[in-house]
Amino acid sequence: MAEQKTKILIIGGTGYIGKYIVEASANAGHPTYALVRRSTLTSPTKSNTIDSFNKLGVKLLIGDLNDHENLVKALKLVDVVISTVGQDQLADQNKIISAIKEAGNIKRFFPSEFGNDVDRVHAVEPARTAFATKASIRRAVEAAGIPYTYVSANFFAGYFLPTLNQPGVTAPPRDKVVIFGDGTPKAIFNKEEDIGGFTIKAVIDPRTLNKIVYIRPPANTICFNDLVTLWEKKIGKKLERIYITEEQLLENIRESAPPLNVILAIGHSVFVKGDHTNFEIEPSFGVEASELYPDVEYTTVDEYLTQFV
Repeated sequence: MAEQKTKILIIGGTGYIGKYIVEASANAGHPTYALVRRSTLTSPTKSNTIDSFNKLGVKLLIGDLNDHENLVKALKLVDVVISTVGQDQLADQNKIISAIKEAGNIKRFFPSEFGNDVDRVHAVEPARTAFATKASIRRAVEAAGIPYTYVSANFFAGYFLPTLNQPGVTAPPRDKVVIFGDGTPKAIFNKEEDIGGFTIKAVIDPRTLNKIVYIRPPANTICFNDLVTLWEKKIGKKLERIYITEEQLLENIRESAPPLNVILAIGHSVFVKGDHTNFEIEPSFGVEASELYPDVEYTTVDEYLTQFV
C-alpha cells in the first residue's frame, strides 16, 4: 500500500529545527508548505535555506502569526500544521490556535516543542518559564479540542555533542571536561535530521494522535560519564573530569547572563535532575519513536562523535 500523502504547513520553517522538518516532509513526498515573512525571502542569512526549499519544491507562503487573515488562508490549503517557532514566539502560538479554530479543516497540530517533555520537568529559572510557556500552549490546544501531537526530541545532537556540553568552546575537550552533578542521569541526544524524519513519520499515524512522541532511541540514551568514556576511547586519551555540584551549578545559573543562564538551567534539568529519562513512557500519554518506526535508521551518539576525532 502506497503511503498516504498529506499536505503539511510548517510555521518557522527557516529556523534551527524547522528547516530539517521542512526537508524531511518534502523528501517524504508530502506536499510541503512553509509560512515565511516577506523579509525572510530577501534576508542574506536565510538565502541558502530558501534556495534549498525551492529546489525541494516547497511552496512558500507569505505571512506571519500577526496576519490572521493570511494565516487562516494558509491553513485552508493543508491538512497538518507543524510549528517550529523560536523561543521569543512560543506564546504567540495562541494565534495559530485561533486560526486553526477558524479554518476548521486541520487534522493535526504539532506545536513548537522538540525538547524536554515540558509536563515532566524539574527546571529552575530561567528555563522554568520557557517550559511553562510551552505547557500553557499544550493546555490551550487541548482546551480548543484540536487534534495534536507533541514531539519530545530531547537534545539536538548538533547543539550539545560537538563540544560535549562545554559552554563557550568550539570543539570537544581533549584535556579536561566539566560535568554537571555526578554524571549518572541519562540524557538523550538526537541528530536534527533524524528528529525531522521521526516527526514527519508521526504526522498521520493514528498511534500518535493526541499523544507525546518521545524520540528516545536506546543507542542515544547515555549518561554524561559514559559519554565522556566513549569520547576518551575515540581519542585514545583519558580526560580530567571536573564535577560541578548542584549547589555550584545553581549559583552559576543565578550569576550568568542570557543566554548562558538558560543553557545552564536546561543542563541542570537534564544532567542533574534527569528530566529526559526519570519517568516511564506510559501508553496513556506517550509513544516512543524508534519503537514505532523500527525501519528508520538514525545516527547514534557513537557514530555522531566519530566526525570530531
